Amino acid sequence: MDALFDHTLMRQRRLRALAGLKPGADFLLRRVAEDMADRLSVVERRFEHPVQVHGGLALAAELMSATGKTARFSYVDQCILPGLDASAVSIAGPDHVPLPPGSADLIVSPLALHLTNDTPGVLVQMRRALKPDGLLLAATPGAGTLGELRESLLAAESELTGGANARVHPFADIRDYGSLLQRAGFALPVTDTDDIVVRYADMFGLLKDLRAMGMTSLLADRSRKPVSRNLFMRAAQIYAERFSDPDGRIRASFPIIHLSGWAPHESQQKPLKPGSARARLADALRTPEQKLPR
Repeated sequence: MDALFDHTLMRQRRLRALAGLKPGADFLLRRVAEDMADRLSVVERRFEHPVQVHGGLALAAELMSATGKTARFSYVDQCILPGLDASAVSIAGPDHVPLPPGSADLIVSPLALHLTNDTPGVLVQMRRALKPDGLLLAATPGAGTLGELRESLLAAESELTGGANARVHPFADIRDYGSLLQRAGFALPVTDTDDIVVRYADMFGLLKDLRAMGMTSLLADRSRKPVSRNLFMRAAQIYAERFSDPDGRIRASFPIIHLSGWAPHESQQKPLKPGSARARLADALRTPEQKLPR
């Protein structure tokens, strides 16, 4: 299988972003981490062996710990995370989850699955690492993320050169992730989307934030040719023309897909077998039953 993402470049950019981390640069991850902590807070149990897998920062684990629902987290990531001892982090690439089978009762993955080259394999590794009745909580950018930037760059490059290169990552949709959870063997899978829209004065403010987050293009087959300033200037014009609000500020979309699933356990609810219902739907709705024509 050909790699879609360059994980060596990803690590280099992650280290650069962490070295120059500025206040507020983590705004998207913080928003997602807060949502994930809220979701954990309503689960009626405590997790004694939680692991954060490939989150880039420890924010999600910290906020989840603050709910009182978890013991101390351990981590799997590409590099040592700020504020953590090296002993707390297992170093691994984005396609690897080096956890013993049945060793975790909670795995959280904030904004990481979209950068894997083998997403089905990563989900299978996570499911195997969970104890029976263990929980996976994940969040990942979905289809439509940075769609405005993608359209503006494609339009500008096509106009100026007669061709275009992919400069924004592809993102899977919610149905894909739901299917992948089932394929990986998770029970009671649930997916939903939180549409986050961030506004900027111009496209260059968005690009600055993407660099600060280490979220610029990591495509393995990306163009290596230098990009002219004229391309970015024209793309910024198109962006403002097509995606600005009445006050002149532009919109950047980040639809975040939240995923949850449980490692199978005999105590979990099972779907009823076909034909096992004890009441008729027509009776519940108080309507006459209509026989379908054969």
